[in-house]
Amino acid sequence: MKDVLLIALFALGGAGCAGIAGALVLRLLRHRSVAVSLFVVAAVTVTAMLAGTLAVARAMFLSPHDLWVVTVIAAMAAVVALATALLLGRWVVARSRELTVAARDFGDGGRFAAPRTAATAELAALSRELETTSARLDASRQREQALEASRRELVAWISHDLRTPLAGLRAMAEALEDGVAADPARYRRQIRTEVDRLNSMVTDLFELSRIHAGALSLSPSRLSLHDLVDEALSGADPLARERGVRLVGERGAAVPVDVDGREMTRVLANLLVNAIRHTPADGTVAVAVEERADAVVLSVTDGCGGIPEADLARVFDTGWRGSAARTPPAGAGLGLAIVRGIVEAHAGRTDVRNVPGGCRFEVTLPTAAAPS
Repeated sequence: MKDVLLIALFALGGAGCAGIAGALVLRLLRHRSVAVSLFVVAAVTVTAMLAGTLAVARAMFLSPHDLWVVTVIAAMAAVVALATALLLGRWVVARSRELTVAARDFGDGGRFAAPRTAATAELAALSRELETTSARLDASRQREQALEASRRELVAWISHDLRTPLAGLRAMAEALEDGVAADPARYRRQIRTEVDRLNSMVTDLFELSRIHAGALSLSPSRLSLHDLVDEALSGADPLARERGVRLVGERGAAVPVDVDGREMTRVLANLLVNAIRHTPADGTVAVAVEERADAVVLSVTDGCGGIPEADLARVFDTGWRGSAARTPPAGAGLGLAIVRGIVEAHAGRTDVRNVPGGCRFEVTLPTAAAPS
């Protein structure tokens, strides 16, 4: 037992010296290639084995012949181990370079494509993560491009909508100033109408900028949707009468919600005005409240005839107006974008779908928590 312990100590001492030397070499070469590190690890392993064997052999006073045999065997093992480590390192480096090239193309704005050749589990996992990141960035680029296109359209439409009333205001002002207006009172009323239109547009732009900047401040209180619907219907009734559109309110269960009354009234007003403008005379705009699990759905159904399926996803985008048939004579396509922003600020969501004869806009809001 004592001899075995002594042999173990000699072997541990020789292998330990080799291991410490190898660790120092690895630290010095830590910034080099993986192939170099693998080669050093294999060399350390063989050297540790050889050092331990030689230390034990010398302690046991082996004959020169036996010591030479042991050394040759260890040397052959070292050659095989080092060659294997070198080949493995070159293979890993080659896979890493292919992954680097693919990642470089991905960084230049392309789509990441994982190398088709086999790789280690770690490199394969890294490839999968890069593919996932690439897909997310591609979707982000598409959203950014869509938003940029939407902003350009918005600027163009607002410029057009501002130019027309401003030109009319200038012409009427000059006519009044020169005393050539046939009906000054009518000109003044028209100026007031155009100023109200411009003020409404500027208000919408300011509201939308607050939503996009995350500066929309809400003051929620517990309200009944029935009260909000009644108030919105009363406010939209004059416009509906002017256009010959019937307003119908379908009452459901009295569900309380925690919302900002002023902002939610704006949501309902925008939806109703949008529905009335796109519903022909003798048409119907229906408002309904429906209770679902942990949520309440407020819907506004119009008689616009429907929206092309390809455009449904863009209805709530900033500046979207759709086809000429759905373009109102005034406004910059901000009403529905404001609706989505306010609803999402209330932790709700907006949806739209086609129904027979028109469209159904839905606002889903969480129901108020029961008092403790």
